[in-house]
Amino acid sequence: MILTYRIRHNRNFSIELRKARQVAEFAIKHRALTTKDVRHIGLKSLISNQVLRKYGGNRNAKKVSKVKLTLPSKGIRFSHEDRTITIPSLKLELEYQFRNDFENINQIELDSEFAYISVTVPECALIQPKGYLGVDRNTTGHIAVVANPQNGKVLKLGKKAYHTHKKYKNMRKNLQKNGKNRKIKETKNRENRIVKDINHNVSKKIVHEAKKNEMGIKLEYLHGIRNAKTGRNFRYSLNSWSFYQLEQMIEYKARLLGVPVVYVDPYHTSKECSICGQIGNRSGKSFKCHCGHVDHADANASFNIALRPEFVEGIDQLRVDRDARKGNTDIHREAPPGTTETLEPPKL
Repeated sequence: MILTYRIRHNRNFSIELRKARQVAEFAIKHRALTTKDVRHIGLKSLISNQVLRKYGGNRNAKKVSKVKLTLPSKGIRFSHEDRTITIPSLKLELEYQFRNDFENINQIELDSEFAYISVTVPECALIQPKGYLGVDRNTTGHIAVVANPQNGKVLKLGKKAYHTHKKYKNMRKNLQKNGKNRKIKETKNRENRIVKDINHNVSKKIVHEAKKNEMGIKLEYLHGIRNAKTGRNFRYSLNSWSFYQLEQMIEYKARLLGVPVVYVDPYHTSKECSICGQIGNRSGKSFKCHCGHVDHADANASFNIALRPEFVEGIDQLRVDRDARKGNTDIHREAPPGTTETLEPPKL
């Protein structure tokens, strides 16, 4: 598996970055593919070659945005014993603190502040799961509710994400009224960073819970969910929902630990009773069934997800996509006022 780590390099590469931009602009204009054509710019040929391959070989590239200094593996030296990475062509040595069992460094990209180090790390063999944790992802309340059907345990994670979206939405509304467009972009970037950090911690907690219990993870197959017809008040929550980012984080963390991840059909996961299987009554975050079962709606959904058979793409997908187009999905509605808050496990 390939992972990328970020390290602050504490060097001034403004001259090299400016030359890299000139190489990229020359490549787009002339479609040059050899370092001889850009030798006059004065950038190291090892780096020039990477820039030319990216911009000169891409016919769709029309302009240059952000250019980084890219070093291939042959221009990189590293020592596991000293925990150092050396780039001879730039006379740069970096000390790293990330995991030391990587097999190889694929490439390093440098911008004005950070070095982005791409490494290949070994994956664990997939475990034979004793069962599956069901993970219900939400736009309101907790972003993930995890159920273990073997012991009945429920984890509610990431409640801060919903309040973060709400807070920054109101901030941007006020900034828009005052015409402060630059501030709007800054607040959006800040919001994305906060939510990404929340997703990292939530995904880490889910995967470690599965590994500890020797279980796999089941998620809803949410392809096409943004095409679902929803009310105006709910549309912002759906469009700002980072469910795919959380999904990707769960997947790669699970692969590193050998935890299998499978998908299930999301049809009626939050409407069916996890005890009797009949359609119950859901109101906000409350669920009641005619059989007498009463539960938190997201907890009930997560048990349903854990107990459902694995999704078979190409067969079950037909109904999922059809329901998304019709708006007949189990998108969670906003919790009504007065809903009781649930304490989250400590943040990792």
